[in-house]
Amino acid sequence: MTSPVVVAIDGPAGSGKSSVSKAVARTLGYEYLDTGAAYRALAWHALDEGIDVEVPEEVLGTLPGLDLAIGTDPDYYFVRVGGEDITPDIREPRVTGVVSAIARIPGVREHLIRWFRETIEAARKPGIVVEGRDITTVVAPHADARILLTASEDVRMARRSAELTTQSAEATAKQLSERDAKDRQVVDFMTAADGVTLIDSTDIDFDATVQVVADFVRSRVQ
Repeated sequence: MTSPVVVAIDGPAGSGKSSVSKAVARTLGYEYLDTGAAYRALAWHALDEGIDVEVPEEVLGTLPGLDLAIGTDPDYYFVRVGGEDITPDIREPRVTGVVSAIARIPGVREHLIRWFRETIEAARKPGIVVEGRDITTVVAPHADARILLTASEDVRMARRSAELTTQSAEATAKQLSERDAKDRQVVDFMTAADGVTLIDSTDIDFDATVQVVADFVRSRVQ
């Protein structure tokens, strides 16, 4: 069996990497893996079980029995834990507030990175678009196409505010800045590593960004 084409996309919060990655996967006929959803699902599970996310041993204790499933079809995306669909729940503010603490635990990262790589290898379509924070450098450093998708802080805040219609612009800006600061403690997602192509979407709209990324992937795999 031929190995799938692997497209690795990193980027900060509000860069549009999730929506762009999903659209690119759809455009190319590839699968799509949202790695951030796995960390969020674990955070949701920990909160649901009453686990103190600041105690690594307690979080690590949940991993052996964690029944996690994430849909890789861009047209049928879901996140399930123990068979329960928690797709909308992982975006709740309470989950967002603790997910960085979860991601900082080395054992959690090791466990999920193995799971990500197994999911990539199991892809049945010609390729898979994998997005997150350290995909180009840790999860899939040998991917066929490696991209850092970014945008200016003002643009990222505006995009996130548009998504969170129930939250004020000030609250969104504060949340985004805090998320960037916490995530920087885990991985450098603002600087393109050697061999990673930077795509800045500050001055182009969503459709144009999808086109640029898709064209880049085609140029790397032809």
